[in-house]
Amino acid sequence: MVVPKERYPHKMQRTSERLDLNTPCEEILEANSEKDTITVEYKQGDGTHNTVVFDFKRDVRIVRALILGEPERGQTQYQVLCFVSRLNHHEIIPTESMVHLRQKNPHLVRTAEERRGLEHLHMDMAVNVSHAGHLNTLIHNVCQGAHEGFYIRKSDWLDKETTEFEPLLQIADAIGLRRCPSTLDLWQPCMCSYRLHLEWIPCLLKYCHSRRDTAGRANPYKCGIRSCSQGYRFDYHVPHRLLCPWDEET
Repeated sequence: MVVPKERYPHKMQRTSERLDLNTPCEEILEANSEKDTITVEYKQGDGTHNTVVFDFKRDVRIVRALILGEPERGQTQYQVLCFVSRLNHHEIIPTESMVHLRQKNPHLVRTAEERRGLEHLHMDMAVNVSHAGHLNTLIHNVCQGAHEGFYIRKSDWLDKETTEFEPLLQIADAIGLRRCPSTLDLWQPCMCSYRLHLEWIPCLLKYCHSRRDTAGRANPYKCGIRSCSQGYRFDYHVPHRLLCPWDEET
């Protein structure tokens, strides 16, 4: 793990993990205290670049995947996916705590202390990137290149008018669609799945107790972090099977 130069209000860290038993992976974690965001980035072995933005101010999590084309399948262009959902505040430590983290053993390959289960999200609406309502600026900065729009769950926005978004597709249009791996016609619409895994993130703060004072009280104080790994699976509609070449039957 390498610590680059620090500039207030930013804090960036690099950490190495293993995507599997033999392949190390470098994650970049960046905290921005002004925007109250934490960004995690890493590149997979096939060149796919995954970015996860935890935005505490807007209470959203944005997952962006830049997927390179497969020349052997005649694909020369890259594809950008963008998924926006509500932030689970127990998923990662707050920005303020992340900013104050100090790195030790910078070249150590790390393994998460806790392996959390796969979070499965069914994205039932595609939204025009140019008409993202109160998320316009954030979406424009993170989801550039997502020509099919970004995907949300309508249930995440029950406290807001979803009419502020300009939908490209709603769940009613996708009812009855087969999963892409079982769709033989490459030009037929289907339900695609995209998976990613954050192998190491600081998910919880650890608290210790000081020595008891004269009144017999032991005051808690922050004394470290607990690390977790977290997986995600996003199910969403694609207009034709060709846009989902990575989703194969397992």
